[in-house]
Amino acid sequence: MSENRACFHACQPPRLVRFGDGARRWAYARLALKSFGPSLSFRQARHPALDGARGLAVLAMVMGHTLDALLAPAFRDHPWVQEYWKLRGITAPLFLLVSGWAVVMALGTKPGAAKDSFGRRFRRALLLLFLGYLLHWPGWGAVRDLGFSDAMLSKVFQFDALQCIGASLMLGAMALVVTPNRGARALLLGGLAVGIPLASAGMWHAGEHLPVPLQQFIGNGEGSRFPFFPWAGFFFAGAFAAHGLHLLKPGLAQGFALLALGGALLALTRWMPIEWTPTSPTMVLYRVAQGLLVLGVVNLLPQRLSGMLAPLGRLSLWIYVLHLPVVYGWADIAGLAQRIGPRLGMAAALGVSVALLVGCYLIARFGRWMREQARPWRAGSTTLGASVGTARLGQ
Repeated sequence: MSENRACFHACQPPRLVRFGDGARRWAYARLALKSFGPSLSFRQARHPALDGARGLAVLAMVMGHTLDALLAPAFRDHPWVQEYWKLRGITAPLFLLVSGWAVVMALGTKPGAAKDSFGRRFRRALLLLFLGYLLHWPGWGAVRDLGFSDAMLSKVFQFDALQCIGASLMLGAMALVVTPNRGARALLLGGLAVGIPLASAGMWHAGEHLPVPLQQFIGNGEGSRFPFFPWAGFFFAGAFAAHGLHLLKPGLAQGFALLALGGALLALTRWMPIEWTPTSPTMVLYRVAQGLLVLGVVNLLPQRLSGMLAPLGRLSLWIYVLHLPVVYGWADIAGLAQRIGPRLGMAAALGVSVALLVGCYLIARFGRWMREQARPWRAGSTTLGASVGTARLGQ
């Protein structure tokens, strides 16, 4: 009788008197999850340095776009500004590098994780492609004026950073599914990381007579900003690095390994001439080395410091989507570049960039909060990873 009473009390949900309905629902959910046994648990699924690196790239991106649109020509010639333009070149490669790293890192050690997560990654890739093309929509007026011409197709299908990440994610998800063996996966990811930049010049030449959307994808189309060839090489370089360093613990171990790898690649570029052409594989090698060094430094930073940048990194997609129309306009709506133009001083332009960054972050944060209220069962899913069985979603 006492055993039955103990079992009855053990199965009752905890009484929450001083907390609201949200806390009570969360406690009930945790109790229900525990009833499934030890095979279902929660583990940290986010790399402590990836969000910090994304946050650093978001900061440089918003400031760079705003200064480029608003800074007066007299201030652009300043030596410090010229140095900043050089450093700003690492922003897009770092985004792609970190995206590839995150895809492989999130698989953990479960053999079938790539297959189980393929649908979610495919939908994410479609979302990135949709948002990328939406941001470059020229408006119905421009489409009517240009008619069904190559110029209209170039504007509508202009290939930019989000499209490149989306296409790379789609190919990467397929590559991970077809290579459950770790050795085969390393060969395929390494082959893509090296082969895409090396094949870029040939692909550009071969695509001269292809339809305009395919030319935009390949890169030889007019206005293609971040074409798949060679920019997808950054994505797969990050995926290959994550695959090779998965046994090292994030923090000091991975940080020093990334510094060593990035330093070795940077030293390699000293022995070969770097060509700053759109299809140059040496340019990709140089930027990959820089990106690995940045990621290594962020790994070595105290988590309290990198945590200051992490909130920006977690909302990087929506900050990107929000700030571009404000700076450059959308369709027939003018942005800051058209309304103000490049005539502000350094202090004013920096002030606008900081205000824009804070505003976009707050809007994105509010949007995430609204989504969590609409789907309370998914609240916290970006910071807590559910691992089934013995699988680990994060290292």
